[in-house]
Amino acid sequence: MDVFSLNVSVPGRVERLASELHPALTAFDSIRERHSLVIKRFDTTLDDDANSLPRLRERLRGTLRGVEPFEVRIDGIDAFEIPTRGEGPVVYLGVESPGLFDLHDRLCEEFGIVPELEGDDYTPHVTLARGGRIEDAQALAERDVESVRWTVEEVHVWDGRYREGAVRIPL
Repeated sequence: MDVFSLNVSVPGRVERLASELHPALTAFDSIRERHSLVIKRFDTTLDDDANSLPRLRERLRGTLRGVEPFEVRIDGIDAFEIPTRGEGPVVYLGVESPGLFDLHDRLCEEFGIVPELEGDDYTPHVTLARGGRIEDAQALAERDVESVRWTVEEVHVWDGRYREGAVRIPL
């Protein structure tokens, strides 16, 4: 299982949007309370030393050198009917960002991909809820939401062992 991931924090406007959608999310088995946007997962099962947090931090700093801040836009609601991992469906806010895709590709070149989740299979998103009826997910995906734009100026390493941000790296 992945222990670390590189994420983007979402701004308050995205949190407010998720909060406004909360009544419609109660039909699902679980509602995500903390929101973020995963850029890259790190397969830490390969080599504990090479994928330790201090080593990962140093490799990331080198890989991120020269990456400029970039814009991200929430562009609607969608769903994974059958997700690669965990219970489905997964309802999420869709994300559009050429800069995010460029960064994801750069990180995949450096660190490799997690099959079925990254590379060509990468779908940037902010998870809202999971589990429940596909019909509810499809109905929610038809709903219009206000577009939210922001500039990513830093990324952070999420430590899944402790369920917290471990390292922040400015762009």
